[in-house]
Amino acid sequence: MDNNSPPDDRPLIGIVGPCGSGKSTLIAGLEKHGYRCRHIAQEHSYVKHMWQVISKPNILIFLECSFENSTNRRKLNWQPADHEEQLRRLSHAHEHAHTIIDTNSLNPDEVLAAALNFLKEIIK
Repeated sequence: MDNNSPPDDRPLIGIVGPCGSGKSTLIAGLEKHGYRCRHIAQEHSYVKHMWQVISKPNILIFLECSFENSTNRRKLNWQPADHEEQLRRLSHAHEHAHTIIDTNSLNPDEVLAAALNFLKEIIK
């Protein structure tokens, strides 16, 4: 945004979750619906409240994903301890999320529908 552009007054939607939970896919879908989103890579940070400091989202959506689904979706060569470490790093964001979507049994369209339904309720 240049200095002559009007400020974007749409709420900023932060998307957080472990690797393979569908963050990028959800963001792409929400942006097609006109939402302003930010991918928050909190799972890679040792600073538990980084999501609040850097991104400062108005609304935080947490995507849950099991070790099995994370490794299958992303073809990760992980051990369960790697996934557990990501969940530990994400615990603060999980506690403060406005909504939590369990992506384990949902396809990308269903995750998007859940997020859109939530956002329609919270953003009036």
